[in-house]
Amino acid sequence: MSYTSIIFDLDGTLLDTLDGITESVNSVLISHRFPLHSNESYKLFLGNGLYNLISKSVPENTAKSVIQDCSEAFKEIYSNNWKKNCCPYKGISTMLANLSDQGIKLAVLSNKPHAFTCLFVDEFFPKDMFRVVFGQRDGVEKKPHPAGALDIAKILQSRPENTLFVGDSDVDIQTGRAAGMGTAGVSWGYRSVEELIENRAEIIVNSPSEIVKHVLSAT
Repeated sequence: MSYTSIIFDLDGTLLDTLDGITESVNSVLISHRFPLHSNESYKLFLGNGLYNLISKSVPENTAKSVIQDCSEAFKEIYSNNWKKNCCPYKGISTMLANLSDQGIKLAVLSNKPHAFTCLFVDEFFPKDMFRVVFGQRDGVEKKPHPAGALDIAKILQSRPENTLFVGDSDVDIQTGRAAGMGTAGVSWGYRSVEELIENRAEIIVNSPSEIVKHVLSAT
């Protein structure tokens, strides 16, 4: 299959954002006298949007109104912590440049709130590296629903079967499959290789350079 476009997940795929998330959620939990969690726990909580992150972090049977309040508090705290120890994974910047040089159209689709998604991309990547950047937007189903991925493919004028979806979690692989796209799971992210295989990722890559090789070998 020839690929003309690639859609990347953000957290755990392009960027290691875990420290800022852990500190921010734990700050919210402290304010409510809830138990705290480690980085390893948050790796399992991430990937399905802010509300889901908070609902998994607070004690079971916490009222929805409290979860919503905690979500709003998180956004305020995270606005000051979002860059904490955050950086692209090794080899990501070179990979993106190589793909762009080959004419591959690049995009980002995250379940992180849209404003934060744009903030991260603007901070850590060159301007115009990505033709489309979408986080979680009002009125659009979040991953693993394929709506966001298909919106991006339409904007890029790329057929789904000519688009590769790259991510580190079951949610990402499910999104790509639901959209009729190729799927690649990255082994350096927050979830296990076993999870990616169980969700039928078409390929598992162990370094960003392997994505370049996979895409160019398919063209």
